[in-house]
Amino acid sequence: MDLSAFCMVQTTIDDELRAHDIAEALIEQKLAACVQIAPVTSVYVWKGAPASEKEFLISAKARTADFAAVAAAIRELHSYETPEIIALPILTGDAAYLDWARQATERGE
Repeated sequence: MDLSAFCMVQTTIDDELRAHDIAEALIEQKLAACVQIAPVTSVYVWKGAPASEKEFLISAKARTADFAAVAAAIRELHSYETPEIIALPILTGDAAYLDWARQATERGE
């Protein structure tokens, strides 16, 4: 299986309910096989000033080819002016898990 076919897409948001809305939308649209939500503290610079906020990290296992669609789905439900939406490559993984992820994201292809 081609490992470059999958990536982890992540974003952060300050509202747990909205985090679940994003996760559910990605699963329902079959844009992600699994989405995890975890509380984090983000330290960053925004508009020239340091900031620190409690947020929720959303990590989605997705097909690399679906990144644009995943990003669009996140933007549609996100409240931030400039949300973090990045993809991290999956360098290696269990073949059975990645096969499950492939099946979970099939959309009549």
